Amino acid sequence: MSQVAAGEAIREKPSSRRWLILALGLAAQTASCSFLYGLPFLIPAMRAADDLTLAEAGTVVAAPSIGLLLTLIVWGAAADRYGERLIMALGLGGSGLLLVYAALWHHPVGLLFGLFLVAGACTASVNAASGRVVMGWFSKSERGMAMGIRQTAQPLGVGVAALGLPPLAARWGFQAAMLLPAVLGIVVALLVAVFVADPPRPPRPAAGASKPPSPYRKPWLWRVHGASALLVVPQFTVSAFAPVYLVSQHHWSPSGAGVFLAVAQVLGAAGRLGSGYWSDRVGSRLRPMRQLAVAGVVVMLLVALGDVTWLWLVLIALVLAAIITVADNGLGFTASAELAGVAWSGRAMATQNTAQNIAGALTPPLLGLVIGDSRYALAFCLVAIFPALAIAVVPVRAEAEVAH
Repeated sequence: MSQVAAGEAIREKPSSRRWLILALGLAAQTASCSFLYGLPFLIPAMRAADDLTLAEAGTVVAAPSIGLLLTLIVWGAAADRYGERLIMALGLGGSGLLLVYAALWHHPVGLLFGLFLVAGACTASVNAASGRVVMGWFSKSERGMAMGIRQTAQPLGVGVAALGLPPLAARWGFQAAMLLPAVLGIVVALLVAVFVADPPRPPRPAAGASKPPSPYRKPWLWRVHGASALLVVPQFTVSAFAPVYLVSQHHWSPSGAGVFLAVAQVLGAAGRLGSGYWSDRVGSRLRPMRQLAVAGVVVMLLVALGDVTWLWLVLIALVLAAIITVADNGLGFTASAELAGVAWSGRAMATQNTAQNIAGALTPPLLGLVIGDSRYALAFCLVAIFPALAIAVVPVRAEAEVAH
């Protein structure tokens, strides 16, 4: 029996506890995202408190993402070997304690960078293990929707940070504001330790027996990771440039553009849920993923057309782009884990996340060079090339081959 078939066999009888585990996985990822993506909200207070340049503050804010990238695959391997509950609780709790230390005493910028770097590295455990625990407790017919729910953690975490961090920083300073993600992380880590159970998995090979072969010997997983990285480019284009585009090109107020982006985040979360439900109904992650790549090409070209024609068209196109460009995210994670099998799913999802984060980090600075002062239509047209490439890269036939 293959790794994938063995994993399905042990999930034939669903446990009602899986919904609690999904909720805690979502809570853990939300707490993680409130730190990882919440620091930019503290840049004004950070600069005012320590007289930092924008470049210095930006470097401090980037520290958690650097730590995350450096350790994702290591945490994924640890989750494969030692189980999800231990890895989630250990990493999230460690991150929370580091943030408490960062919040309660004043630190020089170099030390603060180091604390955020290590806290980000600890937080990476949640990215690797929360997806794996959800995958382990839900059967294939429910897994797309479950992973779609888990993927809403990013907009939820951003929302928590946007609502909580600026007012806390205004009253008590930016370091004290870090107590919000710190307390969230510690509380959720304790709940995970008490209530999460590792999903059943096939027994480990006996001593001297051959270990499960690496799924990376075949090109399927590499192609899923590559396609997902390509599809991240339009996602980060919309999230990074939609607000500044509306302010600079259409003279919106920053607050008005912020409200527009917040609404788009909510709709994007709904899109992730919808694509997960869709994949469950059709019994495939990769066919919907390819179709969303086609839609991504169309919608980015529509944004470019709207930029040179009518405001109403570009607004409709940006809203559609905010939904379509994030809808594939959970499908790529789910497909990675299913193609990798139980023994490799943590590493596969961690590799998937690493590829996406690298593509996401490169998109704003490189696309900013293309845009310059006003070349938005050109940039949106160029971005449409990336989902077009993903159409060819998505290995739709891989699911059928694994099933047989």
